[in-house]
Amino acid sequence: MKQNQRLKNLLEKGVFIQAPGAYNALTAKIIEDQGFNTIYITGYGTSAANFGLPDIGLLTMTEMVDNAKRIVDAVEVPVIADADTGYGNAINITRTVQEYEKAGVNAIHIEDQTWPKRCGHMMGKQVISQEEMITKIRAAVDARKNSDFLIIARTDTLATDGFKEAINRGKEYHKQGADIIFIEAPRTINQIKKIPQLLDDTYLLINMSPRTPRVSIEDLKNFGYSIAIYPGICLAASILACIEDLRLLKNEGTQRDFSDIIQSFSQLNQFLGLKYYLDLEKKYKNTNE
Repeated sequence: MKQNQRLKNLLEKGVFIQAPGAYNALTAKIIEDQGFNTIYITGYGTSAANFGLPDIGLLTMTEMVDNAKRIVDAVEVPVIADADTGYGNAINITRTVQEYEKAGVNAIHIEDQTWPKRCGHMMGKQVISQEEMITKIRAAVDARKNSDFLIIARTDTLATDGFKEAINRGKEYHKQGADIIFIEAPRTINQIKKIPQLLDDTYLLINMSPRTPRVSIEDLKNFGYSIAIYPGICLAASILACIEDLRLLKNEGTQRDFSDIIQSFSQLNQFLGLKYYLDLEKKYKNTNE
C-alpha cells in the first residue's frame, strides 16, 4: 500500500496533483518519465485505444481493472482510476472497490450516472437519485481494506439538473464519506471559481476535458482545487502523431527518415528496460553452452 500512502500524503501536505491520462502501460511510463507526480487511468482512453469503442458503458469492470493492473505494475507513482458508476448497485460497488484496491490503484472515482453511462463531456447524460448514490458511496467506503485507498465521488448533475444541484450533491457525498469530490464538466470560468468557494471543506478534483475551459495550474491552485486530471492528452497526441506519419507514408510512399526511427527504436528499448533483462540473461546463461 505504499502508493496509496504516498497519494494521501501528497494531498495532506498540500501538494497539487497534476495527473495526465494514461490508457495503457506505455503511456503511463511516459507520463511518469516526464516528472508528473500521479497518473490518471482514463476510461475514455481505455475504451478507445484498447477496444476501439466509444465511452458509453461498453466495457466491464474486469476489463477496466485488468488495464489498471498493467498500468500500476509499470510505474512507481500513485495511480487514480476511472471506475465509471461502479458497475452496478451497492453490492457490485463492494466488489469493484476490492478489485481496484487489489490491483494497487490509489483512488477511484465513481459517478452518479445511470448505467450504461457515457463520457462526462457527452450530451444526453442521465443520473440516478441522490439516495441511490449515497448507498454506493457508503458501500465503497465500507468495502476498502485500507483507509488510504481514496474514494472520489463524481456528480454529473451539473449537466442534467444545474449548478445548484451539483453543489448540493457534492456536499452530501462528502458528508457520506467520500474523500474527494468531483463536479464533472463545469462550463464557465465562473463555475470553476465557485465550486471551491461552495465546497471548501474537502479535496476537489477537476477534469480538464473538452467542455471545461482551459485554466492554468496556478489558477486552479489559487481557486482551491487539489487535483487536476487530463484524460485525453496522451490519446489525442497519439492519434495526431499516427495520422501525421501515416499521411506521410501514403502521400510520399515512404516513412520518416530511417535514421530517426533507428535512434528512436534504441531509445525506446532503453526506456522499456531492455538492459535490465539483457543483464539477467547474462547472469543466468547456461555456462555449459
